[in-house]
Amino acid sequence: MTIKPIVGIVHPGSMGAAVAACARPNAARVLWCPTGRSAATTARAERAELEPVSSLDELVEQAHVILSLCPPAAAEQVAHSVAERRYAGVYVEANAINPERMARIAVLLGKSAQAVVDGAVIGSPPINGKRTRLYLSGPSDAVSMVEGLFAGGAVATPLLGREIGQASALKLAYSSYQKASRVLAAIAFGAARAHGVDDALLDVAGKRQGSYLVETEYIAKTAARAWRWGPELDEAADMLSAVGLPDEVLRAVSETLARWEDSKDLAELTPGEALDRLARP
Repeated sequence: MTIKPIVGIVHPGSMGAAVAACARPNAARVLWCPTGRSAATTARAERAELEPVSSLDELVEQAHVILSLCPPAAAEQVAHSVAERRYAGVYVEANAINPERMARIAVLLGKSAQAVVDGAVIGSPPINGKRTRLYLSGPSDAVSMVEGLFAGGAVATPLLGREIGQASALKLAYSSYQKASRVLAAIAFGAARAHGVDDALLDVAGKRQGSYLVETEYIAKTAARAWRWGPELDEAADMLSAVGLPDEVLRAVSETLARWEDSKDLAELTPGEALDRLARP
């Protein structure tokens, strides 16, 4: 009889809570620690039916697998918090960080952990019938354990290889294009709007299949997500720089996103309001 593992999720945001919930059918328990977390995070964890524990110490002690899904800037801090507690299980680093940071985290956790797995989530949170992919790279046994956690559910787990950093590279290669394209579309539409030709721009873009310029409603979504996307593009720029590729474009996109820093998670923001905020000095 196969023993189901206990899973811990640190800092369950909208993606983390949804992914962790998808592990519940194949896990004995899915734990999280509410200490110091916001009311919104607590509400997400409750909706996902995650089990609260009293401290990070308890989570680290009990979990066979820990999933780290948090803003990129916090990834190493979270890893240090887990490492200093001598975590002995499988640590899945699934944040949007560059391969060099991923390698540092693998070395840090590798001093005590059974294994470290490099993960990359691509897609929307797996809720309301949506599916997402958690790309994996790392040691065979640990990857197999993670694959088993999500078998038969809304999270697919494609294997990229055994090398730490492969999943992180895929995530940033994809997201740098996808997110930068959304920002460029917002800038183009803002320029057209300032000169009263926004309807004409929509007409031109509508004649081209798949243009982000047609999806004007996404301008507001981009503004609301800027606080997460900016640091992720900084990570992508670091990755480009590390392999000798130009990083200036992504640095500029990150600086542009910073103009929306006060638009965090504003679900009711309209495209027009988002463009007004973007045009501020």
